[in-house]
Amino acid sequence: AGNQVDAPEFEKQMRRKVHYVIEPQYLWANITEMARTQDPELLHTLQQGFDYIENQSFASTFKGLFSEINLASDKLGKGYPERNARLCKIIGEIAKGLAQFSTDSDTLGDAYEYLIGQFAAGSGKKAGEFYTPQPISGILSAIVTLDSQEPAEGPRPHMDRVLDFACGSGSLLLNVRHRMGPHGIGKIHGQEKNITTYNLARMNMLLHGIAHADIRQEDTLRRPQHKAESNELKRYDRVLANPPFSQNYIRKDIEYPGRFAVWMPEKGKKADLMFVQHMLAVLKADGKMATVMPHGVLFRGGEEKEARKHFIERGWLEAVIGLPAGLFYGTGIPACVLVMNKKDAATRKHILFINADREYREGKAQNFLRPEDISKIVHVYRSLAQGGPDVP
Repeated sequence: AGNQVDAPEFEKQMRRKVHYVIEPQYLWANITEMARTQDPELLHTLQQGFDYIENQSFASTFKGLFSEINLASDKLGKGYPERNARLCKIIGEIAKGLAQFSTDSDTLGDAYEYLIGQFAAGSGKKAGEFYTPQPISGILSAIVTLDSQEPAEGPRPHMDRVLDFACGSGSLLLNVRHRMGPHGIGKIHGQEKNITTYNLARMNMLLHGIAHADIRQEDTLRRPQHKAESNELKRYDRVLANPPFSQNYIRKDIEYPGRFAVWMPEKGKKADLMFVQHMLAVLKADGKMATVMPHGVLFRGGEEKEARKHFIERGWLEAVIGLPAGLFYGTGIPACVLVMNKKDAATRKHILFINADREYREGKAQNFLRPEDISKIVHVYRSLAQGGPDVP
């Protein structure tokens, strides 16, 4: 308070080092003190804090982050005094719980990720819209971080850009970052259609200390958002995703139609391989992608057959991993992982098929991949993806 003249310079240093600034009155310590003392201005201060974080803390990167939080809702109380009192009680209880744990960003981020997972487990079919089970996420992130040319050598040391275009709550991107380390990726990009889930992802990044992640809100098939200065779509070292299964789309609404060499039927809910073609379109010449797909994309006829032929003839399809049924929330549909690799595609002589449909632990509501199952799948991929000595 006594060094106001130094505040602008201090703010510059903060933005340079940690990418954001939060003014003292909006810090958690002040908010919890207001709750403890039953301060009548708590609700106003909290709303002002939300506005400040959205518009000023991160240079508008997180604009609209709290758009679905309504502090004036009658569900919180019938009038301002009642809402303020209830908020004081809620924040007080949260503060008591948090006092038992470390408050560093990793702990808070992991707690948030855990709560999202628990919410997903109880949400049934809707969970698939915002959360990929961690074991599936672990397989995809392990595969894409491996070197494109020599996966057996281990992870690539650095990537300029990584994309998940159907990022849900952001768990896939966070898993890749965890494997690569805090400085292993230049930029994390994500896109998400659902606005609630989009805000979940941005909050997830924020609580994991990733203030510079570029997450956009829009339907990827219709309007991909990450573009270069030339207005062409950006290209990525790695793309990974768990897109919605069997989604409808309308061809006339789609921007950048050059992404799609083979169009799927608009009637029949088969946009799956449209997503795969988008991933390939935004990959760099030596890039790799991995995606979860419904098992039907491996054998259905018509345009999907033509798309498979297109992938194989160009040497892009590197591996197909068959997964057990019942791994996803609220559905027993079997799935697979498709791995596409543009590196050395012109000389690719084989496609690796891994049948892992018996590698799981059975559960009441769903089946689970155990750590040993994930390790086995990734080990086989690492050893044989580039035609190692054990390939027949």
